[in-house]
Amino acid sequence: MASAYRPLDEPREAGPEIAFLGRSNVGKSSLINRLLDTRGLARTSSQPGRTQSVNFYRVNDRFYFVDLPGYGYARVPETVRRAWKPLVDGYLERHRERVALGLLVVDARREPTELDGMMIDWLAERSIGFVVAATKADKLSGNERAKAKARLTAAWGAAAAAPPVLVSSRDGRGMKELWGHLDRVLAPGATDAATDSTGAARADGGTE
Repeated sequence: MASAYRPLDEPREAGPEIAFLGRSNVGKSSLINRLLDTRGLARTSSQPGRTQSVNFYRVNDRFYFVDLPGYGYARVPETVRRAWKPLVDGYLERHRERVALGLLVVDARREPTELDGMMIDWLAERSIGFVVAATKADKLSGNERAKAKARLTAAWGAAAAAPPVLVSSRDGRGMKELWGHLDRVLAPGATDAATDSTGAARADGGTE
């Protein structure tokens, strides 16, 4: 619906928001596409750091998925790195009453980072609940997935609104479980609409 580089660019229509936050190249855009069962809706790129705006996706005319710029990629120009903090921090400050849930998107294969912890601190300071969605779980064995979930639970489980969810945009793993968390935090009217319109994506979600 909008790509916002400044507050004036943000959509005016009301509705709860699900904020997607995470390092560059963890698969936020692919996750949005898979959750909504709409290929190519959120643009993906092989070059981390390409998303430099706050992107708003209106879902069922009820709520928003909000894709925030990725962080922590060293090759992004210094001017972009300097612009990232006020862009993301400003969004969280202005929308703190609208954000129903923060989705901290991480790579299931990687260790938690200091920047991920900073994002959790920002959400906590604004009393915004969050769930960790660990992507690329299809690239791990069953034993490795269990270790990854235990690692993320140990790092952030006490602060999160729910246990971490291991997901895969490739095979749909974990999508039903993740939608369950989203449905619970969205307004009642939006919950019914989300179930109706995105049923295909959720039914195709694979194992939890």
